[in-house]
Amino acid sequence: MSAWTIYTPWIGIAGILFAVLTYFSVRKYSPGNKKMQDIADKIHLGAMVFLRKEYSIIAIFMVIVFLALGLLIKGPNNEAIGWWTGLAYLFGALCSMGAGWLGMEAATKANVRTCQAAKDGGTPAALSVAFLGGSVMGILVASLGVVGLGVLFYFTRGNPTTAPMIISGFAMGASSIALFARVGGGIYTKSADVGADLVGKIEAGIPEDDPRNPGVIADNVGDNVGDTAGMGADLFESYVGSVVAAIAIGAIMANTVQGQLKWISFPILLITIGLICSFIGINSMHILKKMDPQSALRNSTYIAGILFLIGAGILTWYMIGSLHMFWAILAGMICGVLIGIFSEYFTSGPPVKEVAKQCESGPATTIIGGMAVGFKSCILPLLALCVAIYVAYSLGSVQPNVDPGLGGLYAIALAGVGMLATVGVVMTTDSYGPIADNAGGIAEMSGAGPEIRKITDKLDSLGNTTAAIGKGFAIGSAAITALALFSAYQKAAHVDRIDLTNVNTIVGLLLGGLMPFIIAALTMEAVGKAANLLVKEIRRQFKEIKGLMEGKAEPDVDKCISIATDGSLREMIIPGVLAVISPLLIGFVLGKEALGGFLAGAVVTGVLLGIFMSNTGAIWDNAKKWIEEGNLGGKGSLAHKAAVVGDTVGDPFKDTSGPSMNILIKLMTVVSLVFAPVFAGMTMSLIDWIFLK
Repeated sequence: MSAWTIYTPWIGIAGILFAVLTYFSVRKYSPGNKKMQDIADKIHLGAMVFLRKEYSIIAIFMVIVFLALGLLIKGPNNEAIGWWTGLAYLFGALCSMGAGWLGMEAATKANVRTCQAAKDGGTPAALSVAFLGGSVMGILVASLGVVGLGVLFYFTRGNPTTAPMIISGFAMGASSIALFARVGGGIYTKSADVGADLVGKIEAGIPEDDPRNPGVIADNVGDNVGDTAGMGADLFESYVGSVVAAIAIGAIMANTVQGQLKWISFPILLITIGLICSFIGINSMHILKKMDPQSALRNSTYIAGILFLIGAGILTWYMIGSLHMFWAILAGMICGVLIGIFSEYFTSGPPVKEVAKQCESGPATTIIGGMAVGFKSCILPLLALCVAIYVAYSLGSVQPNVDPGLGGLYAIALAGVGMLATVGVVMTTDSYGPIADNAGGIAEMSGAGPEIRKITDKLDSLGNTTAAIGKGFAIGSAAITALALFSAYQKAAHVDRIDLTNVNTIVGLLLGGLMPFIIAALTMEAVGKAANLLVKEIRRQFKEIKGLMEGKAEPDVDKCISIATDGSLREMIIPGVLAVISPLLIGFVLGKEALGGFLAGAVVTGVLLGIFMSNTGAIWDNAKKWIEEGNLGGKGSLAHKAAVVGDTVGDPFKDTSGPSMNILIKLMTVVSLVFAPVFAGMTMSLIDWIFLK
């Protein structure tokens, strides 16, 4: 059945064509009046200019990494596979960039049409258009992953021993672009959001998305570059990374070529089934759109998931001959659903109202209460992850005719694949959020009326929850995938054990635990710096542009867009480079075993920080929105002002630093895996050489 992978790229290409056709169908909807179109054009132009500048910077980094891979990587028999790995790296990076570019193109066309749909047909019509626009990104992420992995497997299947090493380059390309896109887009969107909110809502006392606010267009641009392009790259690398982890372990599970091909091709066939099921789940929205929006989005995800389980069960039985691996896949899916339910509870359930009520006491209690609930929100997801990992390993270890240890690790990797196999529909529900958010901004700026803003705000609030669920899937799969990649690195680098009594390993463990805090500090600081510049610029315009506050003059939105763009692109470079360089430095200086400790430390702190920051930011955001609905005094009340402060603090938590964590731990792990052949050939580390000499 591994021969079926020959059809995999064609199914992926069909998905890409579907995404393109969907994009053109979105454009057929009415874009509204001229004022709405002018606002949407400014958002579209700002987003695409940012992406063009960002990709030009990333291209330099890509060339450097390509050359490094080509010159350094050798196969197990000293064959030159580095250039092939480098080409796979470029392929992965270009697929990630392509998904971001096309997905954002669709999102910036769907936003104004969602606003007009709310005017023409109310909530069901607005939900339908926003979901359709988000499905372009969703299907592209899944389809490009299927095409990329399918094509690489086709060309490398002749040598299953070196195939995983080459295909790992694809995952490294996806991960490196994802970190740059997530950090750069996150810094942009949150610096613009914070700047616009602090001066507009708190100091000037004007509504959110008020057209008099010079930072509003930059804020709406940020929703696209951070929450659409950034999140798309994030889930793309999570999706690809989970499959590559399974491929890397599957390659050493058999002694024959046919056996190796079976275990390598199995996860590729799984995501092919997942793409087909995502397509069905997305199209089910034509029927579900008449339901409550939250139920409609949830049910579309469940339809895709149930169909995937049926297909995965049949594939597992006929390809492997037992259902042990299927139960591991199911464990991963259940874990992903549970993380989503836990995220939904903490970011849209009773805890949100508890935090909102603390806003009545001022900003200090808002921050304290939100952080306390955020810490609590880590408990259940971590327990679910632990159970899923234990169950998957136990099931895989009893797989007939397979080494128990390798079977268990392979099952853990499959749990990660199961969690993200239907990424097409998961990404669709996530990408819909910023479209709804932009639609609300356009409604406010164009004077569409409070009844339209009420519809878009409802969809936007739900978008915060779907975003938190998407981030939950990403961080959950990150923990499982990083563990599987870590195990693959240990095998590829010929590390017999990770000895916690070895001083080098302990140092590596502590340094790895420190890395997520360094990246969090750099990204939070970057948002603060860029936001500070925007605050000063917005204040200047309010003061110097006569008639602006009276609505008789136009703000200089281009200046704010330029400040946010330049600040975010400048600040994204160090975190991105540091994530690639740090594991290599640890490996060469402290040794390959210390690098294993480094990766373990990074996984533990990265997963916890990622869940905490993503959920806490969403809690503060939805607490603010609940007050804005008229509770606790509504807009303009003291509770509302305190909630705005909490939301402002939470913005970089949930959209910059938090989501960067899952990319960070996988990027460092996959870099280690790609360079494992180099470390395997080392007889001693640099520090040991110095002291022994």
